[in-house]
Amino acid sequence: VRPGALEAVSALQRRGLQVYIVTGDKRQVAQSVALQLGIPFRNVVAEVLPKDKATIVRDLQAKGQKVVMVGDGINDAPALAQADVGVALRQGTDVAFEAADVVLMRNALTDVGRALQISDLA
Repeated sequence: VRPGALEAVSALQRRGLQVYIVTGDKRQVAQSVALQLGIPFRNVVAEVLPKDKATIVRDLQAKGQKVVMVGDGINDAPALAQADVGVALRQGTDVAFEAADVVLMRNALTDVGRALQISDLA
């Protein structure tokens, strides 16, 4: 679990946002992370191929949800591009940077919530 992940997830949940884990990792690993972060298992989608991450984002959008996708790798790029707002971490790949709308320069997951707060002011 990345540093600051628990604080970031908690802050987003306090704002009333649904937090999902969409990962290529095995289900058991994803559920272990979800348990540590307080994310309900119903919001965990594991063993996902990169192209399917974008489909999951599209499905959430089709249900009327606004999607903020946070990722850092080439496997996240299609979903970052599909999301209403794609957020890449600075330590990520160039492909993720190109696909994202926002790049967090400090690699701090807690900055996701801060970025959303700033956008609320705009």
